[in-house]
Amino acid sequence: MHHLEKKLKEIQFSADREKVLEFFSEFRSALERGEVRAAVKEDGDWKVNIWVKESIMLGFKFGILSEFQSGAVTYFDKDTLPLHHLTLGSNVRLVPGGSSIRGGSFVSEGTILMPPAYINIGAYIDSGCMIDSHALVGSCAQVGRNVHLSAASQIGGVLEPVGALPTIIEDDVFIGGNCGIYEGTIIKTKAVIGTGVILNASTPVFDNVSGEFIKKTKDKPLTIPKGAVVVAGSRQISNGKGVDKGIHLYCPVIIKYRDPKTDAAVTLEDLLR
Repeated sequence: MHHLEKKLKEIQFSADREKVLEFFSEFRSALERGEVRAAVKEDGDWKVNIWVKESIMLGFKFGILSEFQSGAVTYFDKDTLPLHHLTLGSNVRLVPGGSSIRGGSFVSEGTILMPPAYINIGAYIDSGCMIDSHALVGSCAQVGRNVHLSAASQIGGVLEPVGALPTIIEDDVFIGGNCGIYEGTIIKTKAVIGTGVILNASTPVFDNVSGEFIKKTKDKPLTIPKGAVVVAGSRQISNGKGVDKGIHLYCPVIIKYRDPKTDAAVTLEDLLR
């Protein structure tokens, strides 16, 4: 058990704001160093760290709406949630133009943030990532190494309920523009998500290679397999009056699994960076 988890148990139901704020300041710093995470991979499976999400919620509960000044910019947020402060030693390219990294998030070295991008509290971004313009990494989302998150794509946040697994993007994943990955979806390593694909807990994905649908179950989140190449698609509605009208529902499709041609295209993106 992490020492901060022990501290949380001691003060979790305390009304002493000073004690809670002292704990939260230490906890937020640990998040920003990447020492604690909202989810971890154990024995091949991702598991939520409930105590981490509970600690984040304390920051909202005990924070007081305050005015902040950052250069010429004024903003208003809970006093427990300042911006995350980077230095040159962080080795992160934060390109000017309106990006924000909220306190309590971790951004590893070698990552590039193009403006405007937003990183929310509890997010974890590993080394060598590209977070492109108008992209979002939501609260508690976990992003692996060398992930490319293209322009206008969103990795949805999952802060509540505290027991819910956050959205997970594993190593070497490429996410095209205007994509949305939500509701605790897991994207396994080296998957490629094509432009405009939306993935969430209620939308099944058709695997055109195996002929099977991939769905969220009671015990398992929607999980895109390793190396899958996913594109936007549709499936014909199976009942109701829409059948005669030729109505289709949105359905992402695994069109293939990564091959040398796919790898070459993704490598070209890296070279252009």
